[in-house]
Amino acid sequence: MIYAILPMHWGVEKLLNQSVGDYIKIFLLVIKMKEITIPPKYRGIFFIILSAFCFAVMNLFVRLSGDVPSMQKCFFRNLVSLFFAFGVLIKNKQGFKWKKGNLKWLLLRSFAGTAGIIGNFYAIDHIALADASILNKMSPFFVIIFSIILLKEKLTLFQGLVVFAAFIGCLFIVKPTFADIDIVPYASGLMSGLGAGFAYTIVRILGKKGEQGSLIVFFFSAFSCIATLPVLILDFHPMEWWQLLMLLGAGLAATGGQFSITAAYYHAPAREISVYDYSQIIFATLLGLIFLGELPDIYSFIGYAIIISMAVLMFLYNNDKGVFQKLKKQD
Repeated sequence: MIYAILPMHWGVEKLLNQSVGDYIKIFLLVIKMKEITIPPKYRGIFFIILSAFCFAVMNLFVRLSGDVPSMQKCFFRNLVSLFFAFGVLIKNKQGFKWKKGNLKWLLLRSFAGTAGIIGNFYAIDHIALADASILNKMSPFFVIIFSIILLKEKLTLFQGLVVFAAFIGCLFIVKPTFADIDIVPYASGLMSGLGAGFAYTIVRILGKKGEQGSLIVFFFSAFSCIATLPVLILDFHPMEWWQLLMLLGAGLAATGGQFSITAAYYHAPAREISVYDYSQIIFATLLGLIFLGELPDIYSFIGYAIIISMAVLMFLYNNDKGVFQKLKKQD
């Protein structure tokens, strides 16, 4: 047991020693951006990459927190986000009342988001950090599927082929065999992408209905804490101080990610910057290698390449770049 804990303490200490200065530099850079004239698109790119980094750090903190149940990790992760969202609502004097007819959508978004986080955390604890991250990043492809069902959007032939190819990429990462019990964490990671995709689709619906983003985050965080609280009470696992610190760090990183991605889409439309969100895979691979000694196998890298390539193709298609302009007209 001691030998299992020692590397974890080494990773935690190394992470804390190196990350403080980096966070200060990023914070100062964000402040300085206000004094420099930067085109909105490039501000959006900066914030979405910052968001990707924050979520990669969140995943690392979750792994470093050790043998804590996924439900318990989910509770503390969202507890931090709840306080931050509460503070934003108070500061902006927005109130806590949702618009008429939006309650069912808020509940659906919160349920899907909570299920997605639990699935993601379970995957993080059992498979490589980069593998868990890329499976969660299947969410944009699930958004396409759910948009057809819920928003009645038309699926073009090109979109269908891209989604199919992305799932082929998943197979390279999962490497499924019917006799391999390790399929469960990979399936959990993929389900986290499905939950996130469904949640993001609901957020689009709520946005069209005029709901404020900070209220959506607050409602989701409160729902998630309430939903996981009974399990936390019945099956609470005592934590060491450093485990609590890691989970609070995960909550802070997640909050930074949420607010950064909100700022990103405030400065630029999704179709112009969404592809940069896949930089999280680069961060996750580097963090996993440095702090956990993880190096994904060749099949996983092939899967990463396929999924990211499909995301780039979809980005070009949505922006009518080059031959895609003619292809889109044909569709």
